[in-house]
Amino acid sequence: MNITIKNEQQIEKMRKAGKILKQTLDLIEASIYPGQTTQRLNDLAYNYIISQGAKPSFLNYEGFPYTICASLNDQVVHGFCTNIPLREGDIISIDCGVIWEGYHSDAARTFPVGSISVENSNLINETKQSFFEGIKDIKAGSRLGHISHKIQTYLESRGYGVVRELTGHGVGTDLHEDPMVPNYGKYNSGIELIEGMTLAIEPMSTLGKRDVYLEDNDWTVTTCDHKPSAHYENTILITKDGVEILTL
Repeated sequence: MNITIKNEQQIEKMRKAGKILKQTLDLIEASIYPGQTTQRLNDLAYNYIISQGAKPSFLNYEGFPYTICASLNDQVVHGFCTNIPLREGDIISIDCGVIWEGYHSDAARTFPVGSISVENSNLINETKQSFFEGIKDIKAGSRLGHISHKIQTYLESRGYGVVRELTGHGVGTDLHEDPMVPNYGKYNSGIELIEGMTLAIEPMSTLGKRDVYLEDNDWTVTTCDHKPSAHYENTILITKDGVEILTL
């Protein structure tokens, strides 16, 4: 395992990447409505990131053809952008990354399209909350399994499925670095967190069973029972006293 510890100069670059990414996601959120298309949202994200002097992390990453992942309803991650209009009641997960002077940020949000069902709204809100439960009380010296266990127990206690095939990860000069950060696991297990580590923590939960499959495009991951899924992610920095969220 090759875990990179960032110095203050490198962290500052990741803060800048995180700030641009947050602004990008805010712009997308304000542009989601019934009749909008994910291709237009993709173009919006690309143009904004470029306008800030940064680069999109995802575009052409291992051949991925878009700036954003736009995962609709039962799609968990890596949804492709299309010209199909969004519909009232849809939920859409937008995952995006930004490179600033060689350093990546990575974050995801699930947004409502117009008015959505109470159960879909709860799924979005509880998935977001599970992220904050996962990072609560951690700092340098804590174990990685603390995050994984807290996310799992929070979501499962509320009846949601926790996707196991996809994980959070380290992030820095590469979009995906060591260590992997599962959204399930044993409390107080795993490696010790060190000051200067940067991680992308990303709970992915389902309204039904946790089982998923890979679609024919070899990218998009979808729930087997076609129940809705939600995704919430931020890039965080481990400090001696706690956590700094770089994408909020």
